Amino acid sequence: FFGIAIGLRDLGMTMNPQAAHYTLMGTETLSLRMQRHVENAEKIAGWLETDPRVDYVTYAGLKSSPYYDRVAKICPRGAGGLFTIAVKGGYEACIKLVDSLEIFSHVANLGDTRSLVIHSASTTHRQLTEEQQRASGAAPEVVRISIGTEDADDLIADLDQALAKATS
Repeated sequence: FFGIAIGLRDLGMTMNPQAAHYTLMGTETLSLRMQRHVENAEKIAGWLETDPRVDYVTYAGLKSSPYYDRVAKICPRGAGGLFTIAVKGGYEACIKLVDSLEIFSHVANLGDTRSLVIHSASTTHRQLTEEQQRASGAAPEVVRISIGTEDADDLIADLDQALAKATS
């Protein structure tokens, strides 16, 4: 047993007590945070869908999504906080957009309480050909957005000013 316990500890298959404590603390407010993620994402994705500087929004929580009905059955509390947008102006406009955002953090992870953004074609997927990027959903004109729990109107204002700079 001792050998198994050491192996599990060393390989990271068990949590240390502090990590377990933080995980338990986080689960107490998970439903409230997820509700805020969904509400914010729905509002922001809806706003972006009507913005002329955006070609399209890929978010299953929008009624225009081909996955809307399926998500309503599978996820009755909402489609989560992650979506992508295609920015008019392509690759360069996406770079400017990400660089111009003030509230959003430019990182590759998702699901944080902070709003996050990444242009995958110039970061995580840059080693792929354009054809491979498109096939993986990381086309040059696409930005991935993970909506956090900040005020939705503040996030919209930040996206608005960044889109203005990116598409001018």
